[in-house]
Amino acid sequence: MPPDRASALFYELFSGLPRQGPGTAASTCRALGLVPDVGPRTRVLDVGCGTGAQTVVLADSAPARIVAVDNHPPFIDALKRKAHELGIADRLEARVADMRRLDFADGSFDLIWCEGAIYNMGVEAGLRAWRRLLRRNGHVALTEVCWRKPEPPAACAAFWNLEYPAIRATAALLEAIEACGYETVGHFPLPASAWWDDYYRPLQDNVTAFRKRHPDAPDAQELAEQCQREIDIWQAYSEFYGYEFFVLRAR
Repeated sequence: MPPDRASALFYELFSGLPRQGPGTAASTCRALGLVPDVGPRTRVLDVGCGTGAQTVVLADSAPARIVAVDNHPPFIDALKRKAHELGIADRLEARVADMRRLDFADGSFDLIWCEGAIYNMGVEAGLRAWRRLLRRNGHVALTEVCWRKPEPPAACAAFWNLEYPAIRATAALLEAIEACGYETVGHFPLPASAWWDDYYRPLQDNVTAFRKRHPDAPDAQELAEQCQREIDIWQAYSEFYGYEFFVLRAR
């Protein structure tokens, strides 16, 4: 599949979702509560913001100044419109940027936020690359998929070993975080509703409609089948894995 077509199909399939990955407003607020002294002078960078579901929660919950970045221009356009509609555009700047090549000056931010996106770089690569952007004693809040139980069923293990071989148990991630020079302030699991309510349930509707729009396109049908497989695996084996929210402080 040509790269341009692959990208177009991907974003068509994932358009119109409340979120681009698992999450809840309550979880965002809970994690923010673990970060001390967030106020009007706090500078926040939301990396891989998507259409900004968590960005808006951050802006509603704290008077901080926020820069939100994503590499897909339509997502950034949607967040800009939302910021204007909500009257928070004076302290929420949305811009197109690649998380692998962020060009902000060293020490630009007090807090880096990344829900459901650091996997694109890998946890260690992201934490090491973004460290220079933090001010002294700055914080990072991120979510990452983890194994919840040992020895998952073969179908579940095979799916994740193919889709995201870096998946680890929470304890292994905590060790990796420490090795990258961060202290874990706190961490907690996201509830099952974080996967279903605003992500997999509307994505299931998208998959069904997407298949009907592309009945004779094998590449589109294959993409839809991959998404359906992901949803089916979660419905069958969600007790074995889930997202964990980590709040870290740079040492």
